[in-house]
Amino acid sequence: MSSILSNNQKHYLFTSESVGEGHPDKLCDQISDAILDRCLELDPNAHVACESFATTNFVLNGGEIGFQNPDPKLPEIIAKEAEGIARKVALEIGYNAPEIGLDGNTFEYMNRLHAQSADINQGVVGKGLDEYEGKQGAGDQGMMFGFACNETPELMPAPVMYSHKLLLKATELRKSGKIKWLRPDAKSQVTVEYDGFKPVRIDTVVISHQHSEDVDHETIKNTIINEIIKPVLEPTNLLDKDTKFFINPTGRFVIGGPDGDSGLTGRKIIVDTYGGMGRHGGGAFSGKDPSKVDRSAAYMARYIAKNIVAAELADRAEVELAYAIGVPFPVSIMVETFGTEKVERSKIEDAVKKVFDCTPSGIVETLNLKRPIYRQTAAYGHFGRPEFPWEQTDKVEELKKAVK
Repeated sequence: MSSILSNNQKHYLFTSESVGEGHPDKLCDQISDAILDRCLELDPNAHVACESFATTNFVLNGGEIGFQNPDPKLPEIIAKEAEGIARKVALEIGYNAPEIGLDGNTFEYMNRLHAQSADINQGVVGKGLDEYEGKQGAGDQGMMFGFACNETPELMPAPVMYSHKLLLKATELRKSGKIKWLRPDAKSQVTVEYDGFKPVRIDTVVISHQHSEDVDHETIKNTIINEIIKPVLEPTNLLDKDTKFFINPTGRFVIGGPDGDSGLTGRKIIVDTYGGMGRHGGGAFSGKDPSKVDRSAAYMARYIAKNIVAAELADRAEVELAYAIGVPFPVSIMVETFGTEKVERSKIEDAVKKVFDCTPSGIVETLNLKRPIYRQTAAYGHFGRPEFPWEQTDKVEELKKAVK
């Protein structure tokens, strides 16, 4: 991939995928983030690492929760509410009968959430080494990447953005009842042909969507092409007579959800980010509060990259931030522009360091992250959606001024 992205004269195909909110892994992401949201409602400073697992007629929650509010009732409250939260998420997605893949009313549930390690907590809250006393440290070590490009209005890579939009349309039609045979589990995939960094056509579209027993494959294929794919992708002007469509290519997708495949929090990290077009540090997002830089610094890196592209300092930008656990500042900041920069890359990097506060506490404050906003991030991508604070382009003028 790096050789393709560095050679902006080359023709190539690039493919990204998305999964619907009813995919087993996304069910788990949403349960984890819904529990996180409830913890932040109880205590905005809560430290949460909540995992979910789902399989046939079964959901498990595990992980760590550390409330900073000393109220002794808070752990008891979340222990009592976690099961209800998991059931509510499943039912809202549409899992309300065993034959669909899961019944939110009746699945077996197990709770193995427990208190956060005191050793981790002391570094995060500024009670670790004397030199960092009183300063919020990073919740873990690691590197996080953010990416932006001018391929779409959202400044996102086209393949993953279109993949998300296809499944958002399918969900709209399923939940409105306009296509009654659609069920919650779904995957999409879009292959885009590029000329350098410019998308020139859509080569292939794949949609595999769970459906009821009483619908034939020809109906499924024609409906998905005419009611989902064309309304979403024709406005891009990238479909042509040679675009290939593969709809439920196994011929049948009745058994789905956790009954068809087990689900686990954090297994769709490329779907969550840039569809493989930008690099990924490896850390998952869902179920983690913003003291975990796996999540918050990835959001900050996207915020920085998007503002660089919006300021027209480069057509493409990738930002890497790296941290050490307990340390209250990044150990490195890197900006890559793939040869598309309009000013010297070193000047862009210097401007980033001046304009953006990339300390763990600065990220949380800048993006206002101690709020229950996370369940809505857990399906259809964390980026390219204007409702999230890291998608704002309010630092454009500061960046332009800083590079001068």
